[in-house]
Amino acid sequence: MKTFADKVIEFNRNLHYTGSLPDGFMVMNPFLENPETMQVMERFYRKFYNDHHRRRLILGINPGRHGAGTTGVPFSDTKRLESICGIKMESVHTHEVSSVFVYDMIAEYGGAEKFYRDFYINSPFALAIIHLNRQGKWVNANYYDDTSLFKMVKSYMIETLEKHFSLGLANDEVFVLGRKNADFIEKLNEEAGFFDRLTVLEHPRFIQQYKSKDKLLYIDKYIQAFGNRG
Repeated sequence: MKTFADKVIEFNRNLHYTGSLPDGFMVMNPFLENPETMQVMERFYRKFYNDHHRRRLILGINPGRHGAGTTGVPFSDTKRLESICGIKMESVHTHEVSSVFVYDMIAEYGGAEKFYRDFYINSPFALAIIHLNRQGKWVNANYYDDTSLFKMVKSYMIETLEKHFSLGLANDEVFVLGRKNADFIEKLNEEAGFFDRLTVLEHPRFIQQYKSKDKLLYIDKYIQAFGNRG
């Protein structure tokens, strides 16, 4: 019988987007960009998910270039992947703002082993999206930044969410990071009926960038929502 890790690794190995995109947008697949990303991702899931536990789903937006867009592990940059999870990435070194908050919250929850036993984090669009800005530089983009972009990726997002739940996740409640993200996921859920209840939490990047002085309050809000006191 396949473990949770087996299923996630298989999901990631088969990730690809072949649909259309608006001009100026591009999808990055971290597992094709850097061979070590696949190795690091597999080590992570073998370490924390090699079991048959039923977990709850936390949904981000889509991977950032310096987080899962590099490591293949949602909200994990190379710094915290090594210092917290004990998994070193040799070929690249990254710092990702959202990862700082997430791992501080995980520490408060009770540590990585406890947290990852209870939760699975991913995104409705599980590949990185980048956009060519007015200065001619490629920068992170969200799937909802452009109306035509969302229309083009919508069916792929529904398909991706179906695959997430096929891993054996609990579907009574899903935690969504970011209020705008939640608005779109709620629409997808109304159409496809993935889960019963949606709980919205402020996105880690928003907290780190704009509410850093209240960071401990937001960590407590996460912990209360998750129903755990460490």
